[in-house]
Amino acid sequence: MEIQEITLDRLDPVEFIARKSQELSAAVGEGLAINALSGGVDSSVVTALGHKALGNRLKTYVIDNGIMRKDEPAQIAEQFRSIGIPIEVVDAREQFYSALKGLTDPEEKREAITQTFYREVFGDLVKRSGARFLLQGTIFTDVEETVAGVKRQHNILSQLGIDTVEQFGYEVIEPLIELRKPGVRMIGEALGLPHGMYNRPPFPGPALAARIIGEVTPERVALVREATAIVEEELAGSGAFQYLAILHEDRVTGIRDGRRDYGNQIEVRCWESKDAKTATPTRLDYDILQRIASRMTSEVPGVVSVTYNITSKPTSTIEAI
Repeated sequence: MEIQEITLDRLDPVEFIARKSQELSAAVGEGLAINALSGGVDSSVVTALGHKALGNRLKTYVIDNGIMRKDEPAQIAEQFRSIGIPIEVVDAREQFYSALKGLTDPEEKREAITQTFYREVFGDLVKRSGARFLLQGTIFTDVEETVAGVKRQHNILSQLGIDTVEQFGYEVIEPLIELRKPGVRMIGEALGLPHGMYNRPPFPGPALAARIIGEVTPERVALVREATAIVEEELAGSGAFQYLAILHEDRVTGIRDGRRDYGNQIEVRCWESKDAKTATPTRLDYDILQRIASRMTSEVPGVVSVTYNITSKPTSTIEAI
């Protein structure tokens, strides 16, 4: 792997921003670049960096792919408009659900998301905007895990020998690729982003599809979306690195109102980590876990069982798929 990591002890945020701004401006020239804003830390920071470097030569889109958290596309767009960055929301729900239909293998789902995102959605936006560059927030951990074969991150392309110009019609620029998450947060702070934008828990590029074991359907996304809202509400003050809800594939036997209730199982994960390379489960108070389980089984339709992951990374990973 030729990319050299910039560790925290060597990272000078002011120098990094100045250097990357110059590189971006030189690469794009008088042309246009586009980028997708998911609201996650990496995409938020690369959006702010891109607009600082390129101004109106960067067009930013929020892609409503149908697999984001509750009301997230509209909320993200409003947050960035409030700090002076223009955003356009693109409805691509039909394309993503069509591509994911019938798929259960994790790698096949990731590949479907990759192809839909880069070839269909952004291919169309490139044609309409005339942009020749796609700016994205790939970080060092994404590359490391993909090259090592841990899991294919949907945003890893050239590192796998994919010629994006030939396949998709545009060049991908990745200004954060030498950094891990803590470094990205430092850049976000130095850029003046609100604390909630650069310090929020990580969220996967494949969104809630990364938290559904088995087929991704609108109904199953709706279920894990509600479960996610509960976990994030209950664990927001935990200080943990990341926390999430996972929907399992097989139904399990439960009891409700004295009768059998054959329903869904949600797995809760909460992690302590510095850089996502390794992680250990947070030792949550049992009362918190009980409250989460009680809310899940009463507020999320069809959930009869809630479990908590206690396996470190490795051998586990932070996300399920």
